[in-house]
Amino acid sequence: MSDNYLRFVNTPFGKTAAQYLGLPAPVKLKRWKRGDQPFVEGNVLVGAAAGGKAVSHLGQTLAASPARVFHASNIATLTDSAKVGNKAAPLALDTEFEERFSALMFDATGLKDTNDLRAIYDFFHATIKKLELHGRVLVIAQDPSRCRAPAKAAAHQALEGFVRSVAKEVGNKGATANLVLLAAGGEKALDSSVRFFLSPRSAFVSGQVAKVGKTAEVIPTDPAKPLAGKVALVTGASRGIGASIAQTLTRDGATVIGLDMPSAMEELQSVTDALGGKALACDIADDNAPGQIADFIRQHFDGVDLVIHNAGITRDKTLGKMPEHFWDKAIAVNLTAEEHIDEELIGQELLKENGRIVCISSISGIAGNFGQTNYSAAKSGVIGYVEAMAKQVKNGVTINAVAPGFIETRMTMDLPVRVREAGRRMNSLSQGGLPVDVAETIAWYCHPGSNGVNGNVVRVCGQSLIGK
Repeated sequence: MSDNYLRFVNTPFGKTAAQYLGLPAPVKLKRWKRGDQPFVEGNVLVGAAAGGKAVSHLGQTLAASPARVFHASNIATLTDSAKVGNKAAPLALDTEFEERFSALMFDATGLKDTNDLRAIYDFFHATIKKLELHGRVLVIAQDPSRCRAPAKAAAHQALEGFVRSVAKEVGNKGATANLVLLAAGGEKALDSSVRFFLSPRSAFVSGQVAKVGKTAEVIPTDPAKPLAGKVALVTGASRGIGASIAQTLTRDGATVIGLDMPSAMEELQSVTDALGGKALACDIADDNAPGQIADFIRQHFDGVDLVIHNAGITRDKTLGKMPEHFWDKAIAVNLTAEEHIDEELIGQELLKENGRIVCISSISGIAGNFGQTNYSAAKSGVIGYVEAMAKQVKNGVTINAVAPGFIETRMTMDLPVRVREAGRRMNSLSQGGLPVDVAETIAWYCHPGSNGVNGNVVRVCGQSLIGK
């Protein structure tokens, strides 16, 4: 779908007009283009507070990129920045410097109390104006809910407000800022998340908090095809976000089973045929759907590695005018079906060891939406389901959710112009996302190295101004 305003403000005349009229001037986002594209290029600056536990692991990840790495120096609060490794060049932050950066990374895991927050100021005050267009800010911290000392918990919780504010300050550059919270000993599981948040794959993910737990390091056999040999079930795969998910997982090496309503079979077959996958016509709200899905998997494969619950519907009416079948259908498709499918696949031992379950929530489930009590209830329920299931899954299985904001699809194309434009502009990047933005986030969850990413709900919304 075309965003004419975005195209206009990226012309010389449009930029001048937007500046004169005080209108938003979004930068066209830089997205992933090819399989061998480095996850980060240009100059990267790394900083660390005293006692940082992740900084050396950040150095190891960056060493696999062509980026030129620097570490902060000549500032008393940042002396541990040098632990990023001897391949990083020192950069004196107490002097004028010409370098500009594609990424600013900070290891805050060593913070002991709120006085240590000064290190965050010392690093970013000297460098934030040097962040380039499409730049990345990434902060690594401890999970405050696991900090026993109140002062330490306060310091690490403070970083959430800090990162969300930074994301709003840099959004006009098409840049993002995100926070990763590490469990104790989780440093070795950082690699896939660092690569995602520094890369163009996360173009529409900003102001988010992701948690990484302690787990064994997993390195895929083929970094360009990390999902090689995996089988993925994608519901609602005939078009839009679902088709993009299927395409992205196939790009990363998976074989896709695309599922959709029988009425969408022609479109679905076109998608799966192009990808070398399988098509399954099924109404997931039917009582026999979980068994039908399980039988299809057994017929064609020995199990499934990735289960992506993308299928969803809207049945909008204000609550007093909503017929009961609108309520029942929205809950059944958007929430209950996911529970029943997972129960069937896990019960029949069709979800393989180290499998991934990904559910689609929505910012409507976080902030609510007028005329969508049914949809918002279901999508909020998805969050509760994911958080509870994350504590119960076994055999290396993880479950996470994405919560899309305004994404350019056929559904949003049908919105009234004023509503559509408000949806596009009411985020820090001042534009709508694309289906591939949701798909890339799901691919990060599904990556073998994301085995420590469990129970997360990450919004793909350009840091929407509604909701958390």
